[in-house]
Amino acid sequence: MRPDQIQNLNGLLQAVSQKLGVPPDQLRKEFEAGKFDSAIKNMSPAEANKFQQAMKNPQMIEKLMSTPQAKALYQKLTGGQ
Repeated sequence: MRPDQIQNLNGLLQAVSQKLGVPPDQLRKEFEAGKFDSAIKNMSPAEANKFQQAMKNPQMIEKLMSTPQAKALYQKLTGGQ
């Protein structure tokens, strides 16, 4: 992972952590283990399934994160940091 990707991931983990009320370290451990329990517990079954499929495809994640909409969402969630 490139340094800018790591920085983006850390910022995103912080933002998601605040929204879900789950410590960022716990989210990171779950994501690294391929588990998304804290992230998907409030999603509908269909949304949870789509999320899990996307997380299994690194190219899809890279493509999604590079869209203008994802970048705008990231800026909004992190307060422009």
